[in-house]
Amino acid sequence: MKIILLMALVIGADQISKYAVRMALAEGESLEIIRGFFAVTHFQNDGAAFSSFRGQRQLLIILSAAVVIGALIFLWKNRKDSPLFSVSMALLASGGIGNLIDRVFMGTVTDMLSFSIFPPIFNIADAAVVIGCFLLLFYEFRDEIKRRREEKSEAGDE
Repeated sequence: MKIILLMALVIGADQISKYAVRMALAEGESLEIIRGFFAVTHFQNDGAAFSSFRGQRQLLIILSAAVVIGALIFLWKNRKDSPLFSVSMALLASGGIGNLIDRVFMGTVTDMLSFSIFPPIFNIADAAVVIGCFLLLFYEFRDEIKRRREEKSEAGDE
């Protein structure tokens, strides 16, 4: 239940922030929040990360849907194994769903978070996907260390 709530919060925050930006700022318009560091900038991205695959809406919808479905299947099958794994899959899925909603219903993804130290403009869904990936890597790294320790322990017992 907590995972479903997390997903609803991510998708809701993503969609609400995108709607607010579309209503408040013209495309290309920017609102500086922290001078020289952070701004909210309205950008419509018809591609993927770093505007790659521009104009490939159908392909991006298919790929996004496949990734979301895969993440949801992994989440469902392994939901009781590890809270960290579940959170990482939930973030990946909900971020994918947030951007998929935009692609399907608007044709483009609304991006708005702009930091001077990080050139691409992104959104909450993008952040959720990146955080989910990092948590998944951490989970796998931690799991591998645990396995190696267990193997050494078993080898030492013999």
